[in-house]
Amino acid sequence: MELISGDVSIRRFRNDDIQRIAQLANNEMISQNLRDAFPHPYSEKDAEEFIKRCLAIEPNFAYAVCYKGEYVGNIGIMQEKDVYRKSVEIGYFIGEPYWNLGIATKAVNLICDYTFANFDIARIHTGIFEYNKASCRVLEKSGFQKEGVFRKSVFKMGRLWDEIRYARVKEE
Repeated sequence: MELISGDVSIRRFRNDDIQRIAQLANNEMISQNLRDAFPHPYSEKDAEEFIKRCLAIEPNFAYAVCYKGEYVGNIGIMQEKDVYRKSVEIGYFIGEPYWNLGIATKAVNLICDYTFANFDIARIHTGIFEYNKASCRVLEKSGFQKEGVFRKSVFKMGRLWDEIRYARVKEE
C-alpha cells in the first residue's frame, strides 16, 4: 500500500528505514510532543523493534511518511475498543528538518481519506499538548474540529499541560 499526494507519500515500513528513523526520532523536540512511550534517546534498536511490531500487525495501521521518496516521519492510527470501536486515534511525527513544508498536513489527509474509505470508521481523533501549536494547525488544515480542552491532563517535561482534543468525522 502506498498513498501519494504530490511529493508526499505514506507507505509500509521497511527494514531499510531503521537507520533513518533513529536519526530523525532521536531528537528531544520530537519526543517532547509525543507520549512517554516514545523513547528518548531513540536508538536504532528502538527503530528496529518498532518496525518489527508494525510489520507483524494486520491490518497494518502504522506507516512511513516520505517526502520526495525519502523517509521523513511516521503516521498511524489505533483503533479504539468496546463502544468506541468506530473511532481511531491518529498520531504522527515529522523529522525536524522537514517541518513547515506541509508534509504533515498531506500525510494526515492521506491517512484519514484512506481510513474512511476502507474501514468501518466514523471518527478520527487525537489530543495535542497545548504547546504544540504547529500540530494544532496541521489538524485544523486537515478538517479536524477542536472539541475541547482537557485542563492540566498531561504531565510532560516536569509539569502539567492542557491537552487540546481534535476530531474529524466521516462525511455522511
